[in-house]
Amino acid sequence: LQSNILLPVSNRPGQSVRVTDRFITCQLIIPGGINLPFLLLVLLVIGIDQLSKYIIWINLRPNESLPVIKSVFHITYVNNPGAAFGLLADKTPFFIAVTMVVVIIIFLSYRYLPPDWILMRLALALMLGGAIGNFIDRVRFGYVIDFLDFRIWPVFNLADMALVAGVILLCWQLLVPIGKQGPVL
Repeated sequence: LQSNILLPVSNRPGQSVRVTDRFITCQLIIPGGINLPFLLLVLLVIGIDQLSKYIIWINLRPNESLPVIKSVFHITYVNNPGAAFGLLADKTPFFIAVTMVVVIIIFLSYRYLPPDWILMRLALALMLGGAIGNFIDRVRFGYVIDFLDFRIWPVFNLADMALVAGVILLCWQLLVPIGKQGPVL
């Protein structure tokens, strides 16, 4: 059993320290029940994703490829009008609607997670940042800018990497029994 005690650290609303028998976590809660580290990670993923796509967009032409490691890894600028692997090409309104639903589900899920479920919160932050990164492209251009090309796999981007990492972490958290997942962070 784990005991939780919530102690105020200041008279400012939203700041607290949670003391458990395993660790102490400090949280700064912003309006809406989202804590600052979660929001910062989401913004970091979006920022890095959008910056990398901007660099590709201004330096390469569509379908131009620069070998980094010849026949292994290239930077290839691709306008992807579909989902993963180019599936459902030119269904941008559908992808925008699905992304909006996913973003709402992630925010709602996050609000109900216990504060000590750090890896689950990390998974949701990565998925949210990746989803919003690709959402921005779809709204601006009607397609997603992809550029990481390993030659044996369809071209992808950093938002895709964050989404996949988040989904893998989420699956691990959901499938591995509590107590067998390793130490609590």
